[in-house]
Amino acid sequence: MQAHFLAGKPVILFLIGAAFAVLLQTGFALCGFPTTLNLERGYPHNHHVELSELKYRDGLRHPRILQSVASVVDFPVQGTYDPFRVGLYFTRVQLGSPPKEYYVQIDTGSDVLWISCDSCDGCPRSSGLQIPIQFYDPSSSSTASLIRCSDPQCSLGSQSLDSTCSKSNDRCIYTFQYGDGSGTSGFYVSDQIHLDTVVGGSSLSNASASIVFGCSMSQTGDLTKSDRAVGGIFGFGQQGLSVISQLSSQGVAPDAFSHCLVGNGAGGGILVLGQIIEPGMVYTPLIPSQPHYNLNLLSISVNGHTLSIDPSMFATSGNRGGTIIDSGTTLAYLAEEAYDPFVDAITQSVSQSVRPLVSKDSQCYLVASSTPDMFPTVSLNFAGDASMILRPQDYLLQQNSVGGAALWCIGFQKIRGQGITILGDLVLKDKIVVYDLGGQRIGWANYDCTSSVNVSTTSSGGRSEYVSGQFSGSTSVQDTRYRLILIGSVSFVLQLSVIVASS
Repeated sequence: MQAHFLAGKPVILFLIGAAFAVLLQTGFALCGFPTTLNLERGYPHNHHVELSELKYRDGLRHPRILQSVASVVDFPVQGTYDPFRVGLYFTRVQLGSPPKEYYVQIDTGSDVLWISCDSCDGCPRSSGLQIPIQFYDPSSSSTASLIRCSDPQCSLGSQSLDSTCSKSNDRCIYTFQYGDGSGTSGFYVSDQIHLDTVVGGSSLSNASASIVFGCSMSQTGDLTKSDRAVGGIFGFGQQGLSVISQLSSQGVAPDAFSHCLVGNGAGGGILVLGQIIEPGMVYTPLIPSQPHYNLNLLSISVNGHTLSIDPSMFATSGNRGGTIIDSGTTLAYLAEEAYDPFVDAITQSVSQSVRPLVSKDSQCYLVASSTPDMFPTVSLNFAGDASMILRPQDYLLQQNSVGGAALWCIGFQKIRGQGITILGDLVLKDKIVVYDLGGQRIGWANYDCTSSVNVSTTSSGGRSEYVSGQFSGSTSVQDTRYRLILIGSVSFVLQLSVIVASS
């Protein structure tokens, strides 16, 4: 018997025989020998069992049925792309036994989750973001353990040249350097991460898994500043030590994740392990064997006109960094050869209605209106016929007013001599972005990220679909709301063979 959950069609599944005597005799041919399996009574014949007792027994069984099913995992989101307010998005993770909460930046440009630890040198003790800064102490968690040099997890880190072995104390240690010049170093630990999951139902459930993450003992650069301090960085990369890879390999979560970052107001958004399902999604393949989320950008169009830029300027090659999706970057950056044609095309399209000027090395425009509606639409055209459509507010930033006129500046910056294009939160906001690691592709669609979304555990990497949830965006870490639905494209199939013996 199969039970299908269909949108708009309630399904009633009758399981006959729960309170009746059941005797199942089934013949199997195993290696040529007939075998008989006897299913004995759970309760004596004609014995009346309270419904509460049956529900209790079923409740014990259900976690065993579902424990191997990858679940939708939700992380609350706070923060905004606005560099004049926050300039980053962050979430909350629960680690250790008993669990403690840590606020960490969402970063798809790195792989490892790391948390500031006790006795950390240079780690901020407070934050201008009005969030508590908690320090992790492995000795206070009953489930924590150090990652030793001989541990296979240590070798995973060493493959990316970030990890080494300290023979003096047999610790697996790491050093990370970020593009803004900041850095952190520490050692790896293993401990429990506690997750909010949804599996085939309308309410949250709790799950936990053992993961490896970094215990930061030293920080430098901007990481030491308290104005935008968080308790660590949550790397959502695809390498072996990323939390995504670890949870996927354990069957706890799918090999896909999605975010939808609110671009206005108080910010916030949606971050789930699973694929957001939206009819307008377009996908482009990931370039294989890269340490980051590299895409094949083919061209840029302004108001429908393709700019004269050699496509090789966007390529990922030995001496060029290619085009990277990175939620840990606030603005967006263009390869040097592409920047001037991009800015020139925008300036020419609005030259009759605005006053161009240069402010602090950025191309800006004085506009009589407080909205940038007169600016052109930009299209980033990727392999697979996938275009990312940018509204003016997806590439412009509003500065202070000048003489009653609004000052809008191009948020794209020029990167000299590196041959790299980086698409940060300025571009990624107000879009569903799906990282399908199993299918090695990234998809997106423009979207109001304060609205609810459909989420599935599916990926094109071969996992089955089990559940779909509808999550609504939140502007507060303490205020994440859930509304769950079941959609027709997702069915959770239970195969139950029931033979009821008459008394």
